[in-house]
Amino acid sequence: MASITVEKIYEARNQDLELTLLSQDKASFKREIKRPELHRPGLALTGFLERFAHERVQILGETEMTYVNRLSPEALKDTSEKLFACGLPVVIIAKGLVPPVPFLKAAEQHQTPVFSSRLTTADLTARLAAYLDHIFAPSIDVHGTLVDVYGVGLLYTGKSGIGKSEVALDLVERGHRLVSDDVVRVTRMTPEVIIGTGSELLGHHMEIRGVGIIDIEELFGIRAIRMQKRIEVEVGLTLWSETQQYERLGVEDKLTTILGVQIPLVTVPISPGKNITVISEVIAMNHMLKVYGENSALEFTKKLSQKLLRQSQTEDYLEADME
Repeated sequence: MASITVEKIYEARNQDLELTLLSQDKASFKREIKRPELHRPGLALTGFLERFAHERVQILGETEMTYVNRLSPEALKDTSEKLFACGLPVVIIAKGLVPPVPFLKAAEQHQTPVFSSRLTTADLTARLAAYLDHIFAPSIDVHGTLVDVYGVGLLYTGKSGIGKSEVALDLVERGHRLVSDDVVRVTRMTPEVIIGTGSELLGHHMEIRGVGIIDIEELFGIRAIRMQKRIEVEVGLTLWSETQQYERLGVEDKLTTILGVQIPLVTVPISPGKNITVISEVIAMNHMLKVYGENSALEFTKKLSQKLLRQSQTEDYLEADME
């Protein structure tokens, strides 16, 4: 199960979230956050803890702090004790507000870190939610090569040595951009979108058999690379086989599923003399046409059917004409 410590969030997003530590116990930084959702403990402050989402990051805005500051000293102490006894991972207070001393004492007693942020509640929630969604997004490593071709993310797959890197190198030489070679980190950002990134170790290096390891950024410049790209089409490279049936018309789209997201799958057989680079550019442009509502294969079959129908009707008419 994915998790992240409070310390890592503070180190990675301290400036972006404009955080100031209010509690003094640094041991509380080891608290783990195991869910990406945020929670505003409105009812919990009133004492209703039956369905309190205590395992989430707690965000307190001006409304919650106004309520806390109006409590009597006894009620404030009791509310704070019950709240932090639930085992909150972290509490962040928006608009630079500072809670009363009993609130902070209860937090330190239960080793719960409390931060104040100068951001508004809406900005704090939006920035932190985006970061946590990225951290907790499901991801896998895929053996393949990802290239941005005319703005379309093409993920090349196939057995080792079939020529994925060579195709990507040729595309880069023609002005397209490499995202990752050999290992592609695929992350599902939304139910319909998967993003591919490179390995931190490999970067934008590429292995070309017979040549060795090359650095695409150093050879072709910064314009030849991308840090990440949405994966829109998987291009499966396979060796040509006389017995294998390949798509001829392209009327029916074949799909593949990665992390629960369906994307088109185009299988391209490799044979001597075939220009896979140009075919890749056609795949990208044809995909964009489909996105804009134009399907060349369907239009062709429709026109062909209409022509055959007219021809059949004409022949029937001429056969029945006895004059």
